[in-house]
Amino acid sequence: MEETDRAGLLKAQFGAEFRWGVSTAAYQIEGAFDVEGKGLSIWDVFTSRRGKIKSRHHGQVACNFYNCFKGDIELIKQLHIPDFRFSVSWSRLMPSGQGPVNRSGLDYYSRVIDFCLENQINPWLTLYHWDLPYALEQKGGWTNRDIVGWFSDFTELCAKHFGDRVKHWMVMNEPAVFTGAGYFLGIHAPGRRGMGNFLPAIHHATLCMAEGGRVLREMLPQAEIGTTFSCSHVEPYSPSLKDQAAAKRADALLNRMFIEPVLGLGYPAADLPVLRKLEKYMKPGDEESMVFDFDFIGLQNYTREIVKSSFFTPYIGASLVKAEKRKVPLTTMGWEVYPEAIYNIIRKFDAYPQIKKIIITENGAAFSDQVENNEVHDNMRVQYLQDHISQVLRAKNDGCKVAGYFVWTLTDNFEWAEGYHPRFGLIHVDFETQKRIVKDSGKWYRDFLKEGL
Repeated sequence: MEETDRAGLLKAQFGAEFRWGVSTAAYQIEGAFDVEGKGLSIWDVFTSRRGKIKSRHHGQVACNFYNCFKGDIELIKQLHIPDFRFSVSWSRLMPSGQGPVNRSGLDYYSRVIDFCLENQINPWLTLYHWDLPYALEQKGGWTNRDIVGWFSDFTELCAKHFGDRVKHWMVMNEPAVFTGAGYFLGIHAPGRRGMGNFLPAIHHATLCMAEGGRVLREMLPQAEIGTTFSCSHVEPYSPSLKDQAAAKRADALLNRMFIEPVLGLGYPAADLPVLRKLEKYMKPGDEESMVFDFDFIGLQNYTREIVKSSFFTPYIGASLVKAEKRKVPLTTMGWEVYPEAIYNIIRKFDAYPQIKKIIITENGAAFSDQVENNEVHDNMRVQYLQDHISQVLRAKNDGCKVAGYFVWTLTDNFEWAEGYHPRFGLIHVDFETQKRIVKDSGKWYRDFLKEGL
């Protein structure tokens, strides 16, 4: 939007009920990977393998949130952020993924939740943010249909111990990413490749997402229950019919593959024919079991993708035209800065009549931040946030049922295969000393949220 629109951006324009927050994930910030009874996760093992993570980085210490959570939550309060999204580590609560519960893990997350509430911060809990217990991966992980039962038990444990205080829940984070990158491309944990791993992982994650919702609904009828999806606005490279068809297939893969079965529409196999192979893993009753009526859908958008037809790309017949080749503004992740993408994604999901409410559960950018005189002047991130929040307001003013916005992320952290190189945080972290510095973007968000307090 125009500079004048950004300059006039006010929290009051969104209404008093609009939710404002910041998002994190357990493996990316906690560290303490083997303390007080925690079991290994697939990311603990994956990061120990040479060549998997840039600079051989790992999450064994990360931001040390496990020991520093009080200071970080106090920073959230100082920034006037009312809602804090974080995930629980399955292997910290159930070291083998099943069976004996680690009391120390339960006590730890109880302390985090209690300290949030003590500081008038609403905890939003994500059950699964990619860190599967390694003991379950040894039994097949997401390719083993038994995971539906394992996940149900894990969900029940969390609901039982945290449901008296946590009112907002997210079942899963970005299933398209952890199945695609982890079970097809092999670039994320557990590092598996091929359609024979990818397809069962897709179906079992879909079943678990709905089953997790049902467990929470039964145990916590008053809770607000959602789940989150990674979404990229997709456009064809040219007006040609081939590129348009390729973009449609890419959209089915990136944006529709999980949301549509949850809504009762089935997998989008008509537009992505390879998904017909999922029938091999379907059992009687699965079409009904994949459906759950979530209270909200979390959308996580960072960019748009330009897609062209590619005869030599198996299964999908499409390839992405990299942003760097298109000479457009980039983040340090190589993603195009294109604020209108978030508007288009909101409009796309708002068109599903089954979706009751949309919350942007992640949006943010990595830039090359530098510390100067104990300050970080990240003007590009300030502009990124202003522009994207303006596009969220545009969608809301157009009548879309968008009801919240969470920045990714609170602190610089471990960014999966990229290690610690990309910095997404509102708060800079020196990973050697664990010193925190609130960036200009954090100060801007604070001032924006302070309006009316």
